[in-house]
Amino acid sequence: MSQSVRRAAKIIDKIAAEPKTVMELAATFDLHRSTMFRELQALEEVGYVRRRKNGTYTLGLHLISLSRDAFENLDLRDAAHEHLRKLHRRVGNTLHLAALMERSIVYVDKVEDASGVRMYSRIGAAVRPHCSGVGKAILAELSASDRDVILGEAKWEKYTENTILTRGALDTELEVVKKQGWAVDDSEFEDFVNCVAVPIQSSAGVVGALSLTAIRMVQNLQQLQVQIPLMQKTAALISRELG
Repeated sequence: MSQSVRRAAKIIDKIAAEPKTVMELAATFDLHRSTMFRELQALEEVGYVRRRKNGTYTLGLHLISLSRDAFENLDLRDAAHEHLRKLHRRVGNTLHLAALMERSIVYVDKVEDASGVRMYSRIGAAVRPHCSGVGKAILAELSASDRDVILGEAKWEKYTENTILTRGALDTELEVVKKQGWAVDDSEFEDFVNCVAVPIQSSAGVVGALSLTAIRMVQNLQQLQVQIPLMQKTAALISRELG
């Protein structure tokens, strides 16, 4: 490990224990004040520390968010594994588990349809948040500013006749999703596929979502919606394990 990286890690450790001023940190690390100030500026630029009004430095929101994501997303797949497969034995459809990362939503687990039908999705791939059930289930639980982060680089591409193409239209739908507690993908990415999805919560808020997907000609949205109570029960069991 390089000296600069090691020192940056130690600076973070120090201010994690207690907020510190530039002078206090300079004295601790036996550095000139200007050198320590440059170190803190670099850490502040990437969101690892932030300067408070009283001149002290504390952990940055970006670092806190990364820590939370790393902890909860590792736990999410483990916590959901058996519950997801138990649900699959009941319903048979393709199931997806998606996790909320810092700036994106990513598939972290998947159980294929029992009939052998395979979906395009893959573990590790980013979710298109505005035209997926899991994306909308998660977005509905976020504040407007947090939605901005997720949707900041969204490409409002028209995949099917049902694809939502504007932020305003999406926000309107998310109000409905929030109120009813579940979301749908009404053939919005692929015109022959639809799904229903429910959010997964932890003590820190929404961390992911669970969806049930089917070929539209085999099961339409009304048929899939019958399974929502069972999905919500599964999501609650996962949430309980996450704490």
